[in-house]
Amino acid sequence: MSSNGTLITSISGIRGVFGDGLSPQVLVRFAMAYGSWSRQRALGMGRAATIVVGRDGRVTGQLCSQLVAASLQAVGCNVVDVGMATTPTVEMAVLAEKAVGGIVLSASHNPAEWNALKLLNEKGQFLDADQGQAVLARAEADDIPTVSYSKIGTIRSANYLPYHVDAVAGLDFINPQRIAARDFKVLVDGINSVGAFALPALLQRLGVEEDNIHVENEEVHGHFAHTPEPLPENLTYTMERLKEVGADIGLVVDPDADRLALIDENGQYVSEELTQVLAADFLWKSRSGPFVTNLSSSRAIEEVAERYGEAVYRSAVGEINVVKKMEEVNAMLGGEGNGGVILPDLHMGRDGLVATAMVLQHLANQDQPLSAIVEELPQFVISKNKITIGNRSPQDLLNVLAERYQNEKISTIDGVKIDFEEGWVHLRPSNTEPVLRIYAEARTKKTANELAERFVEEAQTVMS
Repeated sequence: MSSNGTLITSISGIRGVFGDGLSPQVLVRFAMAYGSWSRQRALGMGRAATIVVGRDGRVTGQLCSQLVAASLQAVGCNVVDVGMATTPTVEMAVLAEKAVGGIVLSASHNPAEWNALKLLNEKGQFLDADQGQAVLARAEADDIPTVSYSKIGTIRSANYLPYHVDAVAGLDFINPQRIAARDFKVLVDGINSVGAFALPALLQRLGVEEDNIHVENEEVHGHFAHTPEPLPENLTYTMERLKEVGADIGLVVDPDADRLALIDENGQYVSEELTQVLAADFLWKSRSGPFVTNLSSSRAIEEVAERYGEAVYRSAVGEINVVKKMEEVNAMLGGEGNGGVILPDLHMGRDGLVATAMVLQHLANQDQPLSAIVEELPQFVISKNKITIGNRSPQDLLNVLAERYQNEKISTIDGVKIDFEEGWVHLRPSNTEPVLRIYAEARTKKTANELAERFVEEAQTVMS
């Protein structure tokens, strides 16, 4: 990862503040680099150089999308413009179109002034390290030839939300009739982006009556009504609103709707760490198979897996790392503790629509309110902290800590994770900021905070 002002480049794409780092010139250069790389791969695979392009509801989305589409055409790629769409919808469109890749214009949970190019391969997955480095090398060389006028790529528009919704509703473990019979009243926080129309479309397809769907922050204009990350401190109004309308459940997504957080019928926030745990608890009742998550996700998943005699595997943080581990172990399901659920039946990416359907089906099958089901899950608390490291390499610090705790159960595949009896701590450099993230988890908030504070102090002492 590298940064230039407010432009951050990494193997998964570029991210920055539009007009202050993320300029039209930067967008054109990276889109052309990705397009020329994709076109070369398409020739090798014997398929058309088709790229799917979609965007979330940000103010800069349409402008950035037009720049990106034209840049792809200029290097000979055909563009399928799916317009405003969730990230998982774009990923499914890549597979349906048999495209060589895709670009999602979304800065996920970053504020409204940010935007990003999130790059996908022909599997509808984020680029892996080698693929990302190849694109970055082309962009940095800044010598990407355009094609002749007779080879300029085509462009056409398509709407893949109905396809996505039908695919979710058609899963063999989803029963819209049973969901309809529960007569759910649902509150959706669409955060003024694509979730505001995608989730209601899914809910109606699953049998929820239109009059029972209450959408907050419904206008898709990209001026987010609150900080867009679906965390409890950002959702005080949404939680109060749920109680006012008497909803059975609240669904909260980030601007590109690949993450899902939940609010129970009492207006209480359900930790986004538990979204993947709820999904696994639901699916293990009818299927067997391993689960994959990252090192920074809650230990609750292992305890639920034990109830079913199933295995849990851990990967480095980052969706593509989880996906690669899922492929390696033939996982039934995977996810991340940020509200992400990955179902291989449809595509290998986090999907807030899939997560929504699985949770609603779980409630319908169990005939219980969300609060009762959550109460039966293992209860843990995660303390999330970070310290600034500036230009210093964190690896020396991590090496010291790995040596110091070598007699504990540790993993060094992504920073250093140390498992203790009372909980765990994970120290790793951020992929998007010049900081060291220090996460700790335990049964109680007090123990988690104490564990985190201990390692924040240790890290600072080693670096001083």
